[in-house]
Amino acid sequence: MCRIFKVHFSEFYAWLEKPLSNRAIEDLRLLKLIKQFYIASGATYGSPWIHRDMREAGEACSVHRVARIMRENKLKAQIGYKRRYIKGRKLANVAANVLDRNFNPDEPNQAWVSDITYVRTYEGFLYVATVLDLFSLRIVGWSMDKTMDRHLVIRALLMAVWGRQPKNAVLVHSDQGSQYGSAEYLAFMRDNNLKP
Repeated sequence: MCRIFKVHFSEFYAWLEKPLSNRAIEDLRLLKLIKQFYIASGATYGSPWIHRDMREAGEACSVHRVARIMRENKLKAQIGYKRRYIKGRKLANVAANVLDRNFNPDEPNQAWVSDITYVRTYEGFLYVATVLDLFSLRIVGWSMDKTMDRHLVIRALLMAVWGRQPKNAVLVHSDQGSQYGSAEYLAFMRDNNLKP
């Protein structure tokens, strides 16, 4: 077989003892780390971000090597989805824009704003919902969880209600996300004298 493929006997026996090169062995070790960071990002990171995470972990390799390993193992960043636009349809409104960009209320507990953001950790993403009083510009309620659902925003609003104990109706302004339009969230707001 060595004569047919024109390979020296010593090379064949060396290959039998060690079928993978040093570079291939190092690539396999790096692949395990890349997969860990890729899964921790929720499959949203591409090679530049994975490379940055590996540098923070103390690994010394180039971004091109990370890109090559990811490409060879079919690890691609999940970029999201394309929105479909249908002509002639009006956008759905959960609530009217009552605040109308009036971000300077006269007293506390008159207008609150709420939003959700995410924080990257070594174990994945955490979602944080906050409620901010526009008068004092202080966070009056917050909630953190691994999932972004209606319970996340309800807990943040519950913390704000318990902490502030508003006597009058409070205007709560938020985006038009599905968490803020859920039946449970709207029922909680009605029960606690909060206006959407």
